[in-house]
Amino acid sequence: MTWDQGAEIARHDLFGRGMNENTNGLLRRYFPKGTDLSVHGPEVLREVEERLNNRPRKNLDWRTPAQIFAEGLAP
Repeated sequence: MTWDQGAEIARHDLFGRGMNENTNGLLRRYFPKGTDLSVHGPEVLREVEERLNNRPRKNLDWRTPAQIFAEGLAP
C-alpha cells in the first residue's frame, strides 16, 4: 500500500521523496507496519483512502490530493 512498491505509482519520483515518506507515515497511523491488510474489509480501506485524499497537505499549499488530482483532469 506504500507508493514506492507498485507500478500504479511508478512515477512517484515526480512527487518527491518527502511526499512519499509523509504519505507512508499517514498510512501507518491507520495500519502499523506489518499489518495484514486482508483482515480489513473494502469499506475500511475506502474510508482511509477518503480521509487521506481529502486531508490538506502543507506541501500542496494546503490543498488536498483530491484537489490536485481534479486540477490535473481539468481541460
